[in-house]
Amino acid sequence: MNRPITTLFMLMSVDGKISTGATDELDVDQDFPQIPGLKEGLHQYYEIEQTTDLWSFNTGRVQAKMGVNTKEMPAKTPVSFVLLDNQHLNEHGVRYFCARSDTFVLLTTNKEHPAFDVDEDNLHIILQDTLSLTDALVELKERFGCERLTVQSGGTVNGLFLREKLFDYVDLVVAPVLIGGKDTATLIDGRSLLAQDELSQLSVLRLIEASTLQDSYLRLRYQVIG
Repeated sequence: MNRPITTLFMLMSVDGKISTGATDELDVDQDFPQIPGLKEGLHQYYEIEQTTDLWSFNTGRVQAKMGVNTKEMPAKTPVSFVLLDNQHLNEHGVRYFCARSDTFVLLTTNKEHPAFDVDEDNLHIILQDTLSLTDALVELKERFGCERLTVQSGGTVNGLFLREKLFDYVDLVVAPVLIGGKDTATLIDGRSLLAQDELSQLSVLRLIEASTLQDSYLRLRYQVIG
């Protein structure tokens, strides 16, 4: 394979929501720890997260929502981060990920991104005229030696991975809650299929593990087979 093996790893509700609402003020990382019946078992998701791949793909929007543009600089970790971002990270946010990452790769189509003003040895920028996740993953493997990549982005970018057939595995932690709301982000958002001749763009999964966790949480692991 000329790209990394990719795993979509997410925390979601029983109805597939990855946020608690449709505004940036609502977020599972902030809200679930405050909700009786959810907070008790939430630690299991973070414990599983610590066992995922040492290359992690996310988006600037998600990270800006989590406050990286103003947070204090973190300690170095062994994880290498890839962030897709055009406008959500400021210079502080870029430096935050340089401090946190073994290797930090920014994927962007913005020639004026603040990252171009940052001089750090572990910062690398993939600048594309038009976004191509396929090309970016090939470059991650060939240029940086990325063999396995965990994707933890938002529903829209997850949808781009889906349509480009870039998921190999799906690893889900399901929280015992129903959230609802048609505008609340789901595991896979983005463009809907409109005709039968587009059905080849969906992904068929084979269940390889189903685990009942504590406090009514579940872990479901799938391999993408088509």
